[in-house]
Order: sequence, then structure tokens, then C-alpha cells
Amino acid sequence: MVYGGLFLLSGVLLLGVTYALVAQQLPRTTEGTALQTGGGPASDPEGLVREVRGDAAHDALTALLTQGGIALVVVAVAATAFGWLIAGRMLQPLQQVTETARRIADAPAANRGLHERIALSGPDDEIKELADTFDVMLERLDHSFDSERRFIANASHELRTPLTLNRALLEVTLHRRAPSPEVRALAETLLAINGRHERLIDGLLLLARSDRELEERYPVDLADIADHVLGAVSAGSVTVLAKLEEAPTAGNPVLLERLVQNLVENGLRYNLEEGGRLEVLTGRFGGGVRLEVRNTGPVVPRYEIPGLFQPFRRLSSERVAGTPGTGLGLSIVQAIAHAHDGSISSAPGAAGGLTITVSFPADPPETSPYDTSPTT
Repeated sequence: MVYGGLFLLSGVLLLGVTYALVAQQLPRTTEGTALQTGGGPASDPEGLVREVRGDAAHDALTALLTQGGIALVVVAVAATAFGWLIAGRMLQPLQQVTETARRIADAPAANRGLHERIALSGPDDEIKELADTFDVMLERLDHSFDSERRFIANASHELRTPLTLNRALLEVTLHRRAPSPEVRALAETLLAINGRHERLIDGLLLLARSDRELEERYPVDLADIADHVLGAVSAGSVTVLAKLEEAPTAGNPVLLERLVQNLVENGLRYNLEEGGRLEVLTGRFGGGVRLEVRNTGPVVPRYEIPGLFQPFRRLSSERVAGTPGTGLGLSIVQAIAHAHDGSISSAPGAAGGLTITVSFPADPPETSPYDTSPTT
């Protein structure tokens, strides 16, 4: 359309210049032509010829403007349509670039789809240069994510060995000898610290594993997993309310169990000391299934919620020494949800606590209402 408009503007300018040049070359009508007394044509033959020539010049200029304008409009429309087809054909490779970028952007996990390449063929023009540059960027990002995952996995495995040896030596010290009270207290403290470090390493390994795309998926029911997890945890003084309806999906049962376990343990850990409640709900919603975990507890500012899903991030009031947990629980939940093509959302409770909802595609997809009212 831009080129068609420019062509039309250039045509109008060319027609105007042509009109001016032609008008200068053609003879003009003489106003002082002698006329007969009765108003008829002039008796002078030269004046009559001059008048006829002036009328012919006027008719020629009028025809030039009229017919030239019509021809210009027709040619401009044809040129615009032809330019539209040619531009679309020349820019068609950009559709391939756009589709590849959209597939990568729509991938549930940030590192998925980076193995794709445009691999555009054709002449070495600006579009191919753009596609090749995009491929180089994807390759570097892919290598960066792979290096990060390998580093976390290798470092975690290397750190596991000395921690396991330390735990074995401390347990031998506690159980095979009769240590003094001071040595026993020190050994128990070191065991607790060692255990916290082991949980941290296990969390890093799980985070690196759950951030990858699942190769195999199995039919699972979130209600069964939640029921199993709730039967294994110790709620203490917290009242647990559960409404577990069928929520069939497909995924890795071990990872999904860890997701539910992290949410439940997080809801129990950060709860009220007296009169605390934990609600766990599963069911269908729209075309998918949901797991929802609500708890009572301290007030969570809405602006701090996104940071809770980052590794090693906690609430500002909880960043103190001795705080239980490793700060990886919710980040592992988010990574597992994304690996299963799911989504996660959270919102603070009106009187404190947090509501976390994880949604997954249904397997098989069915539609039924999702009742979130808890039952005792």
C-alpha cells in the first residue's frame, strides 16, 4: 500500500509536469480575434485558423488530464495489487521465522523449544541474515540452559557424597560410643545441619530434573496422590480439610507426588500455631483439572508472591537463620507444573495465608463444574 501510494503520487506529479510542458507548446486562443458584426465567425481567415487551433489545444489538454487521470488510477490500482502479491511472496520467509518464534514463546517451560532452528534456505538477503542470526541466538540460549542444568546436576551429585559420609560418621559417633552430653549435642546439631544440606541438594537435583521436558507420561489422578500425601504427613495442631474429587491427568507420578507434598508441607509449615487450617481440593474445571491448597497463616503481601516462586526466596520476615526449609519448595512446584504443561497461580487470603492453584490438562479431557467449597 505504501509503494502503491508513492506510485500514485509520482504519477500525479508526472501528469502535472506533462500538462504544463504540453500547454507551453500548443497555441492559445486569441481573445482579440475579429468577429463579424452579427456575432459570427471572423471574416479574416487567419483569425479563424487561430481560433480553431486554440480550441483544438484546449480539447487536447482536457483529454490529456481526463484520460491520463483515468489511466493513472487504473495503473496505480494494478501496481498496488501486483506490488501486494510480490511483497507477500518476498516476505513469506518471515512467516517461517514468526512461526518458529511463536512455538518457542508458547512453550510451557522457558528452555523448551530452544532446540528448534529456522534453517531458512534461499538467497543471502536481509531475511536470510535475520533467520541465521535468530538461529545463532537460539543455539547459544540452548547451550546456556543445558550448561546450567548439567552444572546443577553435577554439583549436586558431587556434594551429596561428602554429606552422606558426614552423616554416617556422625551417626557412628552417636550410636557406637558413649559420647559426653556436649559431644552428643554437637553431633545432633551437626546432623540437623547436614540433613538440611542434604534436603537442599535433593531439591536442586529435583529442580534440575523437573525443569526438563517429560519423555513419558502415565495416567494419574491428583485426588489419589493428594490422599496418599495427606495420609503420610503429620499435621500437628493444624486442622486438615480435604475435598478430593477425581482429577485425572497424565504425567510423572513421582514428580506430581512431590508437587503435592511440597504444597502440603509448605501449607503446614507456614501456618498458625493455634487454630490453623489447611484445605486441599482436587477436581475438574473447564477442560482441565485443578489442585488447590489453602492455608491460614501470616499475611502475605501480594507484591511478594511472585518472589516466593524463585529459588531460595522467602518472605522478608522469614529470611533469618534457623528458618525451616530450603527456599526451593515453591520453585520446584512451579517447575514441575510447567513440565506437565500446567499453570500455577496464587493469591493471598483475606485474613492471612496463601491460596495456590495448580491446573493441568485433563486426561481424558472432560468438562464438569469445580466446587471449591471445603468439607470437613
